[in-house]
Amino acid sequence: MQQHTYAIMDEVEGSHWWFVGRRRILESFLGPIVSKLKLQSSKIRILDVGCGTGANIEMLSQYGEAEGVDVSDDALEFCRRKGLAVQKGLAETLPYAEGSFDLTTALDVVEHLDDDVAGLTEMYRVTKSGGYSLIFVPAFMWLWGVQDDISHHRIRYTKRQIVDRLKQAGYEIERATYANWTFFAPILGGRTLMKVTGIKPESENNVNISALNGVFGSLFGAERFWLRNFNFPFGVSIVVVARKG
Repeated sequence: MQQHTYAIMDEVEGSHWWFVGRRRILESFLGPIVSKLKLQSSKIRILDVGCGTGANIEMLSQYGEAEGVDVSDDALEFCRRKGLAVQKGLAETLPYAEGSFDLTTALDVVEHLDDDVAGLTEMYRVTKSGGYSLIFVPAFMWLWGVQDDISHHRIRYTKRQIVDRLKQAGYEIERATYANWTFFAPILGGRTLMKVTGIKPESENNVNISALNGVFGSLFGAERFWLRNFNFPFGVSIVVVARKG
């Protein structure tokens, strides 16, 4: 990820509709996962792989003892300023012992890796037997946009692709669904327009929609109610709950 992107991320991830809505959706998955884990242990250890500037660690701290790992010194500095527990390390060679965590997360991270199966295999290794991993990745290569370029993404997945990679890493899949179908058409339209016109903002996260930011966040986050009992057939992203047997 480009260096300036971390500064933008740290500035907007607390309030930007995308991050707010994504956290609400993720929390709807985290609740049931943690409830299952608490049947095994009252103390839940959580690792956020590719933690970025730390907003996800703050969210995960509601559910247990959360920490993060990232390869970027710039990202880690933002985390340390917030008092978060972090270490430097590659996703493909995590600096933790086998079975260290009850829950591991990779939230818009796996798509950055040159060897995604190696990264997922490392997550599997550091997750305890009976523990879980929560994965969130972008969907469909034909939705490729400016944010994919500046974030140095390698791929946008289909559901089958990310599920197959998780199975290669050793996981059992409990659930896999597309997410963010609410803004699927507008995002597709916007990215198509950018390709046709050649207009490219510095970052799609930096596009000014402040007047509608709260409304968009609420609409996106409201998908969590549908996702309780329904798997979306398409969307901008994919959520997977995977278990280490």
